[in-house]
Amino acid sequence: MTTTLTTPTVLAWRDYDPAACALPGMSLGEVPLPGPARGQAERLWELGARRVRLAAPVDLSDGADPAAALYGLSLVRDLTARAVMVEWEMRLDPGAGDTWRRLSHLQPPTALHGPDDAEESLRGWRRGHYLCKCLWRQGPGFIQIRDRRWGELRRFTADEPGYDTAIAQLDYGAERTAVPAAVLDEFRSEQLVLDVGPLAWWVPYRVSRWLQQSIAI
Repeated sequence: MTTTLTTPTVLAWRDYDPAACALPGMSLGEVPLPGPARGQAERLWELGARRVRLAAPVDLSDGADPAAALYGLSLVRDLTARAVMVEWEMRLDPGAGDTWRRLSHLQPPTALHGPDDAEESLRGWRRGHYLCKCLWRQGPGFIQIRDRRWGELRRFTADEPGYDTAIAQLDYGAERTAVPAAVLDEFRSEQLVLDVGPLAWWVPYRVSRWLQQSIAI
């Protein structure tokens, strides 16, 4: 998939604590993010960023730019996987329903715009969020997803050929028609992908920092 985006920027700091971020030398300033979303969270981490603020809301409403929305979502997802504090806002359509629940494994936004119950949904998101809520890992010959977004542990293991390729396609957004329909439908049935315009996006993150010892996850 080829898209043309204005080079986005973020504000970044070297600490999680706002008070510490106000100290001299803690601000990384405005950091440009040239190129695709893949690898940007790792780059920010290596620069020393531990708190990041997105410049514009992630807009998932009808008529918004799907590629720009998925760039922002991918950045939030990948930074969440590294336990970086992310300050971001999200815009949904008034009738978006439980779309926020699909994204409730991500760092909660500072503001949610659009839905009539936005404040209530945001409170629920904040109360229920913790690291490693919906993640995937790849083992020898299989992929496993662990999902607690719905209150209980749902665990899926895929060892059929083609699943790893499909996830690689979907990871940062892909044209729905480019992904095998049977695989995409199965991911949709488990709410592991998000459809944004003509694109589909992989929801779980591949964890970069464990909340506790991995044997206990």
